[in-house]
Amino acid sequence: MQALILAGGEGTRLRPLTSTVPKPVVPLLDRPLIAYMLDWLARHGIDDVIMSCGFLATSVRNVLGDGSAYGLRLRFVEEPEPLGTAGALKLAEPLLADRFLMLNGDILTDIDLSAQIAQHERSGARATLALVAVPDPTNYGLVRLAADRSVAEFVEKPSSDKVVEGSAQAGEDNLISAGAYVLEREILDLVPAGRNVSIEREIWPQLVGNGLFGYPGAGYWLDIGTPSRYLQATFDILERNVQTPVAERLGSDFLALADGVELAGRAIPPALLERGVRVCEGAHVGALAYLGCDVTIGPGSAVERAVVLNGSSIGAGCRIADCIVAAGCRVGDGASVGGEAVLGEGVTIGADNVIAAGARIFPGVSLPDGAMRF
Repeated sequence: MQALILAGGEGTRLRPLTSTVPKPVVPLLDRPLIAYMLDWLARHGIDDVIMSCGFLATSVRNVLGDGSAYGLRLRFVEEPEPLGTAGALKLAEPLLADRFLMLNGDILTDIDLSAQIAQHERSGARATLALVAVPDPTNYGLVRLAADRSVAEFVEKPSSDKVVEGSAQAGEDNLISAGAYVLEREILDLVPAGRNVSIEREIWPQLVGNGLFGYPGAGYWLDIGTPSRYLQATFDILERNVQTPVAERLGSDFLALADGVELAGRAIPPALLERGVRVCEGAHVGALAYLGCDVTIGPGSAVERAVVLNGSSIGAGCRIADCIVAAGCRVGDGASVGGEAVLGEGVTIGADNVIAAGARIFPGVSLPDGAMRF
């Protein structure tokens, strides 16, 4: 079966991580973010994937190649300008089969796609939306289903009085779209060509009562759209709350040390340290930490609930927690980075700086010693 992945956005909410790297190939632990979706698709027998790209599309192609590394065929369609979710679908029309999947490219999930496809076939649906229950759906649109799982209505960003409280009822009623759809090719006839079209606002309403169904899926689901959710995805992968190939590396003790790691300090699981990492005496890494290749952690420093990407160096006596440090950064002695702060690629933070409260330092910025007490 075939899938179309929508990956054309600029990932503005994830900046500065996406200032120099397109969102689909932003590193998430040991692989590009989109690789988790490709693996999930392959596990459910999807062997032909089309990527709809826009921003920095060539970089996405260069990283992912032809898909053979993920056990599938990978082709690309490039949007000349933002076309919306249905517009991107229409652009890919010449490559699409009679039935296919359409997916938002910024989700991490392990819901049962095979079961969704099977329900679609049984019901004779024109479109079947994967749905997940969330405790607080007020930031999303609710999807209400009839007894036969046909979509009865959409409730856009419901007020609290329309949200069902209590876990049992919430599991049945607080359903939102998971960004994974099974579609029949005839849906393309509803999409006008050559303009920006939203499938959520312009196409789904036409199908309510006319072949639109929902599949309430159990399992893990997260929209990786912000630094906070990026960190949550990292922690959930390390804790094996979601099914991913990284679990095999972590093993039963939830700790993976690649070849060439120099560990004079401590590593506390769950944690993953890549090749060439050096953790100096008196330093500790973890719990919930990822260190990319050739990262150095100086004497007496602590790194926990954090991501430090390839080639970055953390000085002595530093505190790195609840934050993201992109590739090639330098953090001086005695500095503190936390509070969901993000350091972009190649940032230099001088000694004794305090970076916190969600601060975002963009690529190439250099702060002198003691310049910031954020």
